[in-house]
Amino acid sequence: MVMDKTKAGAASALELAWKTLNWTQAEKIVRRLQMRIAKATREGRYGKVKALQWILTHAFSAKVLAVRRVTQNSGSKTPGTDGVVWKTAQDKMKAALSLKRYGYRTKPLKRIYIPKKNSTDRRPLSIPAMLCRGMQSLYLLAFDPVVETIADKNSYGFRPKRSTADAIEQCFKSLHSKGSAQFILEGDIRACFDKISHSWLLNNIIMDRNILEKWLTAGYIDKNVLYPTEVGAPQGGSISPSLLNATLSGLESAVKAASNLKDKVHICIYADDFIVTGASEEVLEKKIKPVIKAFLLERGLELSEKKTKISHIKDGFNFLGCNVRKYKGKLLIKPSEANKKSFLENIRQSIRKNASNTTEKLILLLNPKIRGWANYFRHIVAKETFSEVDDEIFKSLWKWCKRRHPEKPISWTKKKYFRSESMRDWIFNTKIPPEDGKPSEYLDLFRASTVKIKRHIKIRAEATPYDPAFEEYFKQRAERRNVRETGSAQQLAL
Repeated sequence: MVMDKTKAGAASALELAWKTLNWTQAEKIVRRLQMRIAKATREGRYGKVKALQWILTHAFSAKVLAVRRVTQNSGSKTPGTDGVVWKTAQDKMKAALSLKRYGYRTKPLKRIYIPKKNSTDRRPLSIPAMLCRGMQSLYLLAFDPVVETIADKNSYGFRPKRSTADAIEQCFKSLHSKGSAQFILEGDIRACFDKISHSWLLNNIIMDRNILEKWLTAGYIDKNVLYPTEVGAPQGGSISPSLLNATLSGLESAVKAASNLKDKVHICIYADDFIVTGASEEVLEKKIKPVIKAFLLERGLELSEKKTKISHIKDGFNFLGCNVRKYKGKLLIKPSEANKKSFLENIRQSIRKNASNTTEKLILLLNPKIRGWANYFRHIVAKETFSEVDDEIFKSLWKWCKRRHPEKPISWTKKKYFRSESMRDWIFNTKIPPEDGKPSEYLDLFRASTVKIKRHIKIRAEATPYDPAFEEYFKQRAERRNVRETGSAQQLAL
């Protein structure tokens, strides 16, 4: 069983209490309550939903899981406006015991700005204090089953068991056949997180209204000045993505209700980006676009006229880093040129910044980037792009080698940094010296073209991990994925 709530006492007692927690049992308790919340949501028993949410957010098991989530994510070392971080086991246990609704007061968010991808603009990011992060994670455990139950079937962003690969596969299914829609509305919501109506959230979101209002009106500190937050769900909080999904829930139904089968309308949503297919430009412009605008306006949102446009499938469109386009009637989905260019620029910068570093450190820096980028696109028509990327990376590495040894001949440079194996030549590598009696071995640069292309099996549109009817389905998907990843790892090893 999960250890009983430990009263504040000696540091060693708190530390021991945290280290001896039964996490498996805690997860079972929370999971059982989440399944009950989802069931009550499906049945429309919203009073029961709120009662179960109350039980979950006051459960010790949920509190320790919330703290563990906060302290294990990538931003756990970044403090909020109070400068507090939870590092030790003692800190974590104290934090779990402090997650209480009664007397809870939010702290202002710390505002920072991060550069937007492929743009000179900067995106505001609001960092909550650790206590607020813990409370958000706690209430997210109770809110997530509700969002998953009411979310649109073809919404894929910020949802468990779903990914960009599912969204791209949905695009393929909607557009690949000869009789599929020819026109696509590319939708983008202007400053989505920052513009959501507080009144709409408070009147429609199924969770503790008092706690939600505190988060929404916490304000933020920018350059030592406190600003109020009158609209929006600030980016940076763990619950903000779920609030966005709840806000956009119903968009698919609204679009479908405004069309018929002949209109060939299908939708695919990923966070604040979405595409809608249509039989003609008129259908999208006259039928669908007004419905979307009205739907968003009710929630305080609006389409970005700059980024929202209607495209023909022959010209193609970019979505989630991919280019979707028909070539002579055949639909091909490839990595977009903008994404490839951005990735290569990142790789080149990494190589330039490590001009004096060792070969080993450079390879260890580049390999995760190349492997991660290639794995993202391994489900689409990317083999040719992978080879192009490998060629460009080789050119940059050769410049790196020549810059280090400008007086040395080509043969000497090649022998120092590259090796051959079987049918492969020019393998950028370094030799790792023997350690603990083990023989020395080569550390090679990972090549994108070694990633095998394999079609992704899209998740069922109606599947949710909080419905017992899909437990066996998700178990089978996990088993298939494990087999596939094991096979890929063995192939790379060979």
